[in-house]
Amino acid sequence: MDKQQLIEHCLTYPGAYEDYPFDESWTVMRHGANKKSFAFIYVRDGHACANLKCDPIRAAMLRDLHEEIKPGYHMNKEHWNTVILDGALDNEDIFDLVRHSFELTRPKIKKKRAEADF
Repeated sequence: MDKQQLIEHCLTYPGAYEDYPFDESWTVMRHGANKKSFAFIYVRDGHACANLKCDPIRAAMLRDLHEEIKPGYHMNKEHWNTVILDGALDNEDIFDLVRHSFELTRPKIKKKRAEADF
């Protein structure tokens, strides 16, 4: 998978948009509602990469299982992974990691609204 393919996939999520806060080499995918980032997509050492948020226990397990998943480059190493996109990981596995990151960073439901649903 290349950088543009992952950007296009990320844009299929509700309210997602792309941002370039650093320069054109880093694409940041954000939620429209809360502006939180769920993917940082860039090229490093000749490889397309993405930093994706991940549950810490799952992050450690994935790093042990896959050579293409490493602690987050320039990120909190406990909560973010760097995924090499053009390695041996299947696209579906990468899409699952993006979905997980999207869910971890999505806007929270306001308490009043949540209570009204009961």
